[in-house]
Amino acid sequence: MNRSIDLKVQSLFMSPAALVAAGIILPPLCYVLITSFQGDTGPLSAYKLIVESSLFRQTLATTLGVASISSVLSLILGYIVALHLARQHPNRRTVLMVLILLPFWTSILVKCFAFTIILGRHGIINNLLSWASGFDVQLPLVLNRVGLFVGMTNFLVPLVVLPVLASLLAIDSTLYRAASVMGAKPARMFWTVTVPLSVPGVVAGLLSVFVMSLGAFVIPALLGGPQDQMLSNLVDFYNRQVLDWPKASAISVILLALASIFIVPMALWRRRKI
Repeated sequence: MNRSIDLKVQSLFMSPAALVAAGIILPPLCYVLITSFQGDTGPLSAYKLIVESSLFRQTLATTLGVASISSVLSLILGYIVALHLARQHPNRRTVLMVLILLPFWTSILVKCFAFTIILGRHGIINNLLSWASGFDVQLPLVLNRVGLFVGMTNFLVPLVVLPVLASLLAIDSTLYRAASVMGAKPARMFWTVTVPLSVPGVVAGLLSVFVMSLGAFVIPALLGGPQDQMLSNLVDFYNRQVLDWPKASAISVILLALASIFIVPMALWRRRKI
């Protein structure tokens, strides 16, 4: 009964914000959807040409691969950071959280240009390696998959830290004392207590960063190579260079549908947890 009342109260207070968001998002979304059906030879011609295109299939595979690997790397790094933060005193944790969120204060465009300076063939890393080894080192660290993953993880890790840290802080400390009394070592306590109880935060963080990775545009454009372009870059290609708006809209709708496949189950799962 109380749960039902709480949900009604939450819905009441969230309705104005939801209506404003819907008023902002739905009109352009409907326009894109309508445009995707305005092909030259029929309402589904743009979708047919896109699906049959080898460029689209290759870009789709690249998008899924980059999003998956970037999400896993971000989860590993973010979990380590969240685990460290959970063990800190609240005052120290607050200061460290500011440092974690500091990258969000800088434009992603500026950060990508900074990485080109750091990772370039004559960048900071290669210059340091050349100085240390005495040889001219020019490792290809940018405009390829390496630079793409560096930029993606830099952007996504803070988004993993927040939900994972919330799950870790919600774990009852008496569980660790009980496990210690039963003779469990730190490694066993981590795998039998910490990991299982942090699964909600892990799932939420992993799905969130995966969905955000699917729509990445600036990072692949500036840090990735020609073979690393993703669906968002393909939308830009058809929109600005080819000037084929039905195809660009069709790819956008497919990308939205692909993201919804992961967003909807996550939303339903989190609703059941409330």
